[in-house]
Amino acid sequence: TGRNRKRRLFPDDDPQQPPLEHSQAYLTPARGRANLKIETGAHATRVIIEAGRATGLEYRMKAGLFTAKARREVVCGGAFGSPQLLQLSGIGPAAHLCEQGIVPVLDLPGVGANLMDHFYISLMFRCSLPITINELANSQLRKLKAGIDYVLFNKGPLASNGIYAGIFTRTDERQDRPNLQVNTNIWTVQSRTAAGMKAHPFPGFTMSPVHLNPRATGSVRLRGPDPFADPVIRQNFLADRLDVEAMIAAVKLVRGVAARPALAPYNAGEISPGADARTDDEIEAYVRAAAIANLHPVGSCRMGTGIDAVVDPRLRVHGIACLRIADASIMPSLPSGNTNAPSIMIGEKCADMILEDAR
Repeated sequence: TGRNRKRRLFPDDDPQQPPLEHSQAYLTPARGRANLKIETGAHATRVIIEAGRATGLEYRMKAGLFTAKARREVVCGGAFGSPQLLQLSGIGPAAHLCEQGIVPVLDLPGVGANLMDHFYISLMFRCSLPITINELANSQLRKLKAGIDYVLFNKGPLASNGIYAGIFTRTDERQDRPNLQVNTNIWTVQSRTAAGMKAHPFPGFTMSPVHLNPRATGSVRLRGPDPFADPVIRQNFLADRLDVEAMIAAVKLVRGVAARPALAPYNAGEISPGADARTDDEIEAYVRAAAIANLHPVGSCRMGTGIDAVVDPRLRVHGIACLRIADASIMPSLPSGNTNAPSIMIGEKCADMILEDAR
């Protein structure tokens, strides 16, 4: 909680130096503190509430069930984990809790509501030249060379995050800011399974339009009283017609970019959605079949003062003393960009407010 945090995240403020991992930046300097105990392999099962106040946490490890008592608690389970833990603790929509066999402690309808996330689709193209990651993925020799280049010289394809170009733009001139981010990767995916992704056997590149401000919202609900059961996550992508129209426009926009003179010499033809998606109805069918989450979920314990709010502007859970939430779930709306940096900021701000309260 020191004021000079930036230098721990970004060593020497040197843009050439890679930023530290979160554990290096925050946990490593604090490991020697007498008031810190780090437990790994622990699964939180519920927040203990007594007389309207959070007094501890119940968690399970291989050795059994344990309880940690605390004067104040901060939940940081993310947009899926935080609402799940609150609902397991009896904090959430009372009717749903009763249906799942949980005794309601506080009827808080906003817990698990207002879930938002960016989502995207991918347009894949053949590349006319053998300059893509597909050739690397399909060659053991190229993989070996790439590994040596990275380990010994910190260069080569493995030193990149894989996004080689990007676009921020609008699908509708009525938008007051970009509502679309297009990421360009120099590979294409033939199949995607639990075992991983398989590249096409020929050169290819992908352009993926990401919807930055979708209107539809989803929910996170319990599957039952078992804290180890995955929650029921409903994103509701494309439930709003404006979101559908934005992605239809995105497909047309990306196709236009791929046909521009700078890219046309490399564009050897569209793999997907391909010739089967030309009309708006055909494009919509592809969007509905191919859209996937961009893994930027927020909003399921949103900050505010209305009936659907979960935490107040100081991140305190409404109706429960000594309990805060500090993660992306408290965002009232979805940022038009990645959520990592805003989540770090939320944690930093929460630390400051805890110190202010302690003083």
